Amino acid sequence: MTQPIDISRATARRFLAIRQFLAPPRSLPAEPASVMTVVARLGSLQFDPLEVAGRNHDLVLLARIQGYRREWTDGLLYEERQLYETYNKGLSLVPTAELPWYRVTWDSSRRRHDGAAFDEHAPLVEELLERIRLDGPLSSTDFAPRASIDWYWRPTNQVRAILEALAEAGILGLARRDGNRRVYDLAERLFSAELLARREPERDQRRHKLLSRYRAHGLLGRSGSAELWLGTAPGKAPAGTNGDGPIRSQLLAELLEAGELTRVTVDGVRGERFVVTGELPILAAAEREAAAESAEADGLEAAPERATTNDRWVARPGGAEPGVAFLAPLDPYVWDREFLRSLHGFDYVWEVYVPERKRRWGYYVLPILYGDRLVGRIEPRIDRKADALRVLGVWWETGFDPLGVPGFVDQFGAALDAHRRFGGVTAVTLPRTHSHRPFVAAVRERLGQEVRA
Repeated sequence: MTQPIDISRATARRFLAIRQFLAPPRSLPAEPASVMTVVARLGSLQFDPLEVAGRNHDLVLLARIQGYRREWTDGLLYEERQLYETYNKGLSLVPTAELPWYRVTWDSSRRRHDGAAFDEHAPLVEELLERIRLDGPLSSTDFAPRASIDWYWRPTNQVRAILEALAEAGILGLARRDGNRRVYDLAERLFSAELLARREPERDQRRHKLLSRYRAHGLLGRSGSAELWLGTAPGKAPAGTNGDGPIRSQLLAELLEAGELTRVTVDGVRGERFVVTGELPILAAAEREAAAESAEADGLEAAPERATTNDRWVARPGGAEPGVAFLAPLDPYVWDREFLRSLHGFDYVWEVYVPERKRRWGYYVLPILYGDRLVGRIEPRIDRKADALRVLGVWWETGFDPLGVPGFVDQFGAALDAHRRFGGVTAVTLPRTHSHRPFVAAVRERLGQEVRA
């Protein structure tokens, strides 16, 4: 086995920013095709229905695409059918062309519900499918409510539960979403017969799902929190099959042997990481840039009168002036929280499920990326009733002075303005606390009348 490629932390930060289309942010063209450009590289986008600052996948795309509009992704999902929803790392949006490599999720759900929910509620299953077959796409509200049944985490209306189970099993699919209300249709009316008939070996599907995690992040290792790897390998042999399913380490070894992944070690970061082999030219370019910038920094050390305390926060990945991006809570860039601590010294906890009294920052707080550095956190909220993007709080990393970095205020203002336009609101409101006053004044000067304190 060949030795892993050794890289510095500076190279790793730069590589991730470049390959994640964040160098600079919002650099992809303002068109629906850019959504597919992002998906082609990252493999899948995690879906979360909470819409505080925007839905998770919309925020991922907003950080990468100029003038991003949610209608573009909805059109690709529910009209053109180039994307569809399935379970990968949680509920995710994946390319419809890759359906044969993700249908293991449908098949395992079908095995789970057969002999359980589908048998226990067989008359209702038949009724729901017949109605949809005759009447077209329907949601749970189009049926008379039935008694609740135990379903996952809480009692749920039978109709809603069985529709959900039929979709999990690939018998139904999502025709569209009306807000968070799911409208279902028969899978054979949503996907081509050829695509549905195609079957890939389960091991190949599991390997593809594992590869999708490395594609999404860019520098994952062998371990990490359990949610990173959900669905990549069965915990035990599925009913009706022989022997144990492949474990993740076996699938990783196969990806390495096939040359799809390359081993990397990062200075100061424990354990091996893995890069998609096709992205080695991006890694090499990042290494050259990091070396050149290191040499420039050495020159500043030799001439201390030219250096500033904020120099360490400024990097130009991709050779572009650093920009500001607000990263979604489930953005692949921040999936591996332990890696964030090792690489950036940045401790990120999404506190949406943390009781309010125990929160350190806030309910829906996003990391702030500047160039290839995580410099702080922001809590934005789209308030359409007030016609404003409300910023409830901003927290800077220790040692980072937003007013001491030339150009940062302009870039922060550009990120706020992009978010405001995405939300379809007129104004931005910023915190009124004394500590934020000088920064708020600078941002107001950048954005003009649309900023309120």
